[in-house]
Formats: sequence, C-alpha cells, structure tokens
Amino acid sequence: MTRVFVSAEEAVADIGSGASLAVGGFGLCGIPDALIAAIARGSATDLEVASNNCGTDGHGLGLLLEQRRIRRVIASYVGENKEFARQYLAGELEVELSPQGTLAERLRAGGAGIPAFFTPAGVGTPVSEGGLPWRYDGDGSVALASPPKEVREYAGKRYVLEESITTDFALVHAAVGDTEGNLVFNMAARNFNPLAAMAGRVCIAQVETLVRPGVLDPAQVHLPGIFVDRIVATGVQDKQIEKRTVTARKDLPL
Repeated sequence: MTRVFVSAEEAVADIGSGASLAVGGFGLCGIPDALIAAIARGSATDLEVASNNCGTDGHGLGLLLEQRRIRRVIASYVGENKEFARQYLAGELEVELSPQGTLAERLRAGGAGIPAFFTPAGVGTPVSEGGLPWRYDGDGSVALASPPKEVREYAGKRYVLEESITTDFALVHAAVGDTEGNLVFNMAARNFNPLAAMAGRVCIAQVETLVRPGVLDPAQVHLPGIFVDRIVATGVQDKQIEKRTVTARKDLPL
C-alpha cells in the first residue's frame, strides 16, 4: 500500500549508491525537484538515470550532475546543460541517447512487463546500426560505442528492436495526489511522469496538494495508485524556465 512520508529526505532515504532512477518531467516542467534535492543532500553516488533530459545547470538533475553523483544517463534531449556536455566530452559521464518517442515507450513497456518492442524510429541510422558514442576517453576518442540492434522487416517495412527500461526507483512530480497514491498531473508534466512512475520498481511521488481518498474524481486520475509506493506533500512548486527569450515591445500603429 502507498505510504505517506513527512519529508522528501525520508522518502528517498534508502536510495543508495549505484541505484537506477527513472525521473519524470519535461524540460524543467513537472520535475521532482524536492526529491532530487533530497538525494543531493545525501550521499548516494554512481547513479544511473533514465529521463527525458538531465535538467539544467543548477536545477533538477543538474544538481546531481554538478556533484558528480550520476554515472550514466539515458535521455532523449541534453541540450540545455553545459556541465552535462563538459562531463560527457571529458569522458566523465556515460550517455545513451534515445529518440524521444522510443524513450517514452521503453519506460511504458518496462512498466507493462514487455521486455522489448520493434519500432521504425532510428532504422538506417546509428541508433540501429550502432556507433553512437556512449562514453569518451579524456583525449576525445570514443571509449565505448553503442552496439548494433536487431532489425526485422514486417509488411515491407524495417523496424529496430528496442529494449524496455526498468529501474530501482522512480521519482515523479504531480499537481495533486491522494493518500492512496492516485495522481493528477498538470499539462506538460503528464508527458513523462506517468511513464517514469510505471518503470520504477519503487515509485516515489512528490505532490503539490495531498488529499484524502475519495476527493479525486476517478475519471480525472492520470496514474492509479497501484503504481505508486510512496508519496510526500512538498507544496507549490517553484517553477523554472529553461531558456527565457524576450523581444523588445514594438507598438504597432492603429
């Protein structure tokens, strides 16, 4: 049954060194920032993370990167984090890039008990043929490259075999949750949080608002409590913007 924890630190206390994490969020939207910060205040290191992206400098998973807590990342987008790029090119971080839709399905499949699936995404590219740099040497050469994957033809079209993802823990953020673990996500936060939750053997959810059972309309629940093991109320989230772009105001003539 879902357990309610009084603090983020208590909820993540048993995440130890070498653990694998599926982390929800889309950019900096809906990231489990309180849970990530609690891990950063602990001692766990050598972590493997599966997430859409790895945060930004100083925010989200970027906190764990700065402290050299992450050993390996499976992600689809990593373009907003300078420290990420530095560690990767210096050979300090192993990175497996996965097409975004493929990553989403790998997480969902892991939660559904499906070990692998065929997809057309990446066929005829290094995604299927191998050779993507997973880890560099300090001198800039490739120390470890992605292996080739099985490709099959169905109805005249080629598909590549992708393995699903399951992790030791999942960290997610929801707008509202009840004490039974039923969760409601806000807009774009729904993109990866439910999938990450499914992929983790132990799912830990931080929620902005925690309510008693029966308050949530069952038709509005995005993730049923069967997937959630721990829940902690962390209050209204301080939302961040990855890249703020503004233009000078130009008054148009009537």
